[in-house]
Amino acid sequence: MTDAPPAGGVHPHGKPPRIAIVAGEASGDLLAAHLMSALTERIPSVRFMGIGGPRMEEQGFDSWWPGEKLAVRGYVEVLRHYREISGIRRQLAQRLELDQPDLFIGVDAPDFNLDLEVRLRSRGIRTCHYVSPSIWAWRGGRIEKIRRAADHVMCLFPFERALYADAGIPATYVGHPLADLIPRDAGNPDAALAARKALGLPMDGKIIGLLPGSRQSELHALAERFVDVARRLTARRADVHFVVPFASAGTEAIWRVVQARDSEPQLPVTLVQRASHQALAACDITLVASGTATLEAALFRRPMVVAYNMAPLSWFLMRRMKYQPYVGLPNILCGEFVVPEFLQGEASPENLAQALGNLLDDPHMRNSISTRFGALHERLRQDNSRRAADAVIALLQA
Repeated sequence: MTDAPPAGGVHPHGKPPRIAIVAGEASGDLLAAHLMSALTERIPSVRFMGIGGPRMEEQGFDSWWPGEKLAVRGYVEVLRHYREISGIRRQLAQRLELDQPDLFIGVDAPDFNLDLEVRLRSRGIRTCHYVSPSIWAWRGGRIEKIRRAADHVMCLFPFERALYADAGIPATYVGHPLADLIPRDAGNPDAALAARKALGLPMDGKIIGLLPGSRQSELHALAERFVDVARRLTARRADVHFVVPFASAGTEAIWRVVQARDSEPQLPVTLVQRASHQALAACDITLVASGTATLEAALFRRPMVVAYNMAPLSWFLMRRMKYQPYVGLPNILCGEFVVPEFLQGEASPENLAQALGNLLDDPHMRNSISTRFGALHERLRQDNSRRAADAVIALLQA
């Protein structure tokens, strides 16, 4: 671990540095919390404020608005909440302009953060964008806004830094914190048995993880399909049990309402909160909503089927602007369809159930996928929190 620099090396007047952060989703909350922990270890006097989630609050974050206010996906969905979200951004910008933090870090949420960063940077506040917007997947034109918005970009994936170098934007590849957090052997048989015991799952048979998303909007879009998938597989196979982890009581409540609509067949399912990693360690395969959870499943070396559904207009607009044939992070990072993806109308319960059944019936395919994911884990394991903290401290000292 690099020695902590003296306070005067971090702030020109020797005052405790003050860092404003905005993280609007569960994944951003996790990223920011790890960065905060690493920075606090190096600079015990540092203070954090802005918009964040429960993991950030555990690190001493002063949350002015809850991060879930920003957890809205898709064009249509954003429009429904536009007035509230734009009001929060305006009030936050005004408060930060008065408060003048030493650095602003926008964690992901580019549609919210980039405009905010442009405004703050024009007022002399140094800015850093943590998590490169997926300009390599769609909306590549955003790189011009990033140029105006960020003094520095911290990238999670190895190929991203070159894109910013070509555009003349300072950037650092810091690796992915999940690759450090999840042990290399997290998916081995002993870990799986331990996770099954901890969650009260059957010790034999096939465990299927169902991860329908961390946001309530995702549950509204996918819960009914995932429940239907579980019913179909239960009717066809006697040896399956499902585990469904939820990010919050609110998302679990949506699932329970959907599951209760039809009691036949009775589902062999265990519902848990804030235990997604245990669920992934315990399961044999998983059905997962496209997003960070697909990467988590890959780091546990779990074969998966990726599904997603959004408002038709949002999908129409997004599909016209995307550059790659895949949307799941494991496929993007591997550069090919390692696992199947079903989007929009293709994400029918029958298609999803059939794809999961194919994985259960093909141990060679499961082993091949697991091996690919092991190699991916090594590429992303870069001691993320140390690298990110180094980049932030360099900005504070600049």
